[in-house]
Amino acid sequence: MTQSDQPHQAVDRRSRLLLGLAAGAVGFAAADNYVVVLALPDMMGAAGLSAEDLQKAAPIISGFLLGYIAILPIIGRIADIRGRLPVLVGALIIFALGSLVTAAAYDLTSVVVGRVLQGVGAGGLLPPTLALVADLYPPRRRGVPLGVVGAVQEFGNVVGPVYGAVVLAFGSWRTIFWINLAVGLVLAAVIVQQRAVGTYAQPAARRRVDWPGLALAAAALGCLVLVMRQPERLLSGVTTGLAFLPVAGTNRWLSPLALGCFALVLLLVVRSLTARQPLLDLRSWRHTLLQVDVLGALLLAVSLAGVILAFSTADPEVQVISPAGPWLLALSAVAAVLFWLRNRRVANPLVPAGAVSATPAWGALVVSFFVGAAVIAALVDIPIFARITVYHDSQLMAALVLVRFLVGLPIGAFLGGWMSHRMNAGVVTALGMVVSAVGFGWMSQWPFEALESPLSTVPLVAAGLGIGLAMAPVNAALLSATESAVHGLSSALLIVARTVGKLVGISVLTAIGLERYFAQQANLPEPMEVCGAGDSRCAEFSRILQDAGLVQLHTIFLGAAASCVIAGLIALVVFRHADTREVRTSVLESGIG
Repeated sequence: MTQSDQPHQAVDRRSRLLLGLAAGAVGFAAADNYVVVLALPDMMGAAGLSAEDLQKAAPIISGFLLGYIAILPIIGRIADIRGRLPVLVGALIIFALGSLVTAAAYDLTSVVVGRVLQGVGAGGLLPPTLALVADLYPPRRRGVPLGVVGAVQEFGNVVGPVYGAVVLAFGSWRTIFWINLAVGLVLAAVIVQQRAVGTYAQPAARRRVDWPGLALAAAALGCLVLVMRQPERLLSGVTTGLAFLPVAGTNRWLSPLALGCFALVLLLVVRSLTARQPLLDLRSWRHTLLQVDVLGALLLAVSLAGVILAFSTADPEVQVISPAGPWLLALSAVAAVLFWLRNRRVANPLVPAGAVSATPAWGALVVSFFVGAAVIAALVDIPIFARITVYHDSQLMAALVLVRFLVGLPIGAFLGGWMSHRMNAGVVTALGMVVSAVGFGWMSQWPFEALESPLSTVPLVAAGLGIGLAMAPVNAALLSATESAVHGLSSALLIVARTVGKLVGISVLTAIGLERYFAQQANLPEPMEVCGAGDSRCAEFSRILQDAGLVQLHTIFLGAAASCVIAGLIALVVFRHADTREVRTSVLESGIG
């Protein structure tokens, strides 16, 4: 029996609500990415860094990315074994915990730890959500819900800068993360209350609230915040200040209050292992981890981490990868080989044999890689173009130019889902890539004053619309070509492919663009030879440098257009047999009576 023939229960209102909550969580996590970019200067100040220490602050961004990507495969696999609902709730709790640690952070290390935890939580949301769509809908009915999930995610990207600007206008950067904490816990609590139906979970029996466990958890978190923030009123108190005084050295984590935190955590773990219905069911999670190749997951995480750090910490003006890049990539290659060898031999491989061996499945990963390369070119270089041409003194106005691109993404994502019900996934993907390629090609011909014209909005929206169009059919093709038992894993691998495409794409495209930039000014005299002598050619000299910068960005946009063309051509070949089109032959196939 093929997937399209397998019976799917009618999707009831409660299941749709659960899917909506999961999609909302994905969108909220996406918005958080852009909020942090706006808050980064203030976060650097709180971590003791100045504006000149931007390179030292890189872990604040790369830490989130590292947590997001490195553990995605094991989270996807756990979602297949444990179920979508527990992983969604667990991811939200980890995201909330990371938000709490970041909000209470007192130095760079604590900020990075919080951001890594946030990345782990945010990365754990999308694979089970995509798998949930596959559980609820048959292959020929997945296009629209996948489009909706993609649209909500990209809508989060659109509203992120606005949301961040509003929060920062009325509060500090810490307010962002306190809001994240509250939203994450509320979403987790609401999802727990929903009784899932269908193939992904059985109706849950009513459980009693573990009040002692809840009290221990709340006390431990409150204690953690006090140790990290060290309120001045308590710290300066004659009696209360003793709780913050380290028993040895100057480390705040050796204070009586911190030791009390550790004791509370230990008590919570003991209760979780001994209570009949604990707040944290560590016993069942231990059983789940025994079914997962944890060592294999660690090897794959090391391999992915090497790639992430090699490219994300690079200075594109010098080289494609960072100075430590060759060593990091060598480590990544060794870890990848060890993972491959282990994955072939263990009884419970992280990536089961044949999991993504079907042509549409591995093809979706390749297409996603090239789409990621095109997306990152827009996210990075459209604001740069705005800054060097029109909005020299306004980072906000330059960022708002990017919003025109982002607006097209959710619209395209929804349309792509609707179209994939009626057309072959390869055709829809190729159509989207053509639209994006035209948009990026148009940008590659922009003159210096292009953004002063309203027509500049057309290629921006087109590029975003086309990429959005490709999201749902690529996801649908992947899910239709893989078994339900690996939907979480395959969705995770798709996200990994897109993110690695972003990292590699921006490094390669920027390096190529810079080569063109330096080639344009190779024969120019040194600035002091011209301007230092009062030469009247100073203005012309500056104009030539600006034109060289424009050539650099044109080259990057042209490279993004090429990535779109490659993705579209591959999609036409690998998705030609993907089963995503709706055929209304029976109530069973339509999924909804």
